[in-house]
Amino acid sequence: MSRFSLNSAPLVGLLTVTRHPIGDERGSLERLFCSRELAAAGWHKPVAQINLTRSRGRGTVRGMHYQRPPHTEMKLVTCLRGEVHDVVVDLRQGSPTFLHCHEVHLSATDPTALLIPEGFAHGFQSLTDDVELLYCHSEAHVAEAEGGLSPTDPRLAITWPLPIAMLSPRDASHPQLTPAFVGLVP
Repeated sequence: MSRFSLNSAPLVGLLTVTRHPIGDERGSLERLFCSRELAAAGWHKPVAQINLTRSRGRGTVRGMHYQRPPHTEMKLVTCLRGEVHDVVVDLRQGSPTFLHCHEVHLSATDPTALLIPEGFAHGFQSLTDDVELLYCHSEAHVAEAEGGLSPTDPRLAITWPLPIAMLSPRDASHPQLTPAFVGLVP
């Protein structure tokens, strides 16, 4: 019996993953990751890294982060506490949805996660205090391969639902896109 439903999103290759919890009077069980079930979505590598982010304050923005080739990564993003406005941007050179954004609400009370393909930038804004996100990564982080886009870049036109209350100096220093940016070469 499948514990997931995979649903296409507007950007090519991006999927939402709806978990199907099972429960009884004791509580419930939700499968957060299954390599066999996610293989249908293109996840063919082992989980290389699992990260947990905690954001204390409502309105905090993190992003827009990505890894350059050959260290691009798939990510499965699950909200464990609170609510976020999650944003992805397609950075794949030649993609029909190149530089398009997709914005989705993730919540600890909704069994939906986001499966982000290689070649996407990712970020989010906390909609509540005390947010926790769990990330499964197909590649380990490589500092020399990390990149970022400005979360306030007008070319991306991200609709942050709240005023940005907190942004790290690192994320605030991410550059805006220039015409020279042609995307990530696979």
